[in-house]
Amino acid sequence: MIRLLTILWLAAASLPAGAALQVFATVPEWAALAREIGGDKVSVFTATTALQDPHRIEARPSLLAQARRAQLVVATGAELEAGWLPLVVRDSGNAAIQPGRPGYFEAARYVTLLDVPAVLDRTHGDVHAAGNPHIQLDPRNLFRIGEALAARLGELDPPNAKAYEAGYRAFAGRWQIAVARWEKEAAPLRGVPVLAHHDSFVYLAHWLGFKVSGTLEPKPGIEPTSGQLSGLVARQQNAPAKMVLRTAYQSDGPSQWIAGKTGIPAVMLPFTVGGTPEAGDLTGLFDDTIRRLLKGLS
Repeated sequence: MIRLLTILWLAAASLPAGAALQVFATVPEWAALAREIGGDKVSVFTATTALQDPHRIEARPSLLAQARRAQLVVATGAELEAGWLPLVVRDSGNAAIQPGRPGYFEAARYVTLLDVPAVLDRTHGDVHAAGNPHIQLDPRNLFRIGEALAARLGELDPPNAKAYEAGYRAFAGRWQIAVARWEKEAAPLRGVPVLAHHDSFVYLAHWLGFKVSGTLEPKPGIEPTSGQLSGLVARQQNAPAKMVLRTAYQSDGPSQWIAGKTGIPAVMLPFTVGGTPEAGDLTGLFDDTIRRLLKGLS
């Protein structure tokens, strides 16, 4: 306990009076959440964009430079960034943001993960041992993550702890109203079967009640094959899906091929902040996601 308090005190003491807390967010959703909570008390760098696969990022020197000056890393965890973030954090030489330190925050630790594998076997594809990491697409998860993030910001920057707490409360109040609205608007999607390029939409489906009846990838992380796609087309005879979904960063070729063969719409969803022009912030992300799903259904 004494050592932890010392680390926190040193972290706070290293922050010049009036300076913004430097946040390194691995993906756009956590950058947006940090800004919602922190406002002008934080300066946020986003390591990836909505047009990049967050699993497959190169540990570029520019990321190392940003990590070197960061006071807080905000990551998804659950192995989403396993291919690049450990290298960036390690080689940054920044002791404050190493795993286990207050300057390292993983959102997945604060929610219940879905699709936790019963057996770990890499022959099944790119399987995440802790569960599916795409937690941002159930907006209810942002309550617990946001509360924990506000507390962590306050630990690292005690003079502004009350501001972070107030920022979270304001966000949560708006978010509660928005979630209720989205659930009402999305009611027609309940029970609707869909296909998906990757298992990107597990949390979205769990929240809204539609069913992902098949994926274009034969195994997670393995590119769609002609055999897999042909099998999904054949299944339409007995178990018809209503649309085929992909993220903004995935190739549209496989989903368009399915759409052409079956007549169902291929729907691109933003997946994260910035995935479409309309998804410019967290609210826009879900507004546009639901609008696109309902358009596909109609």
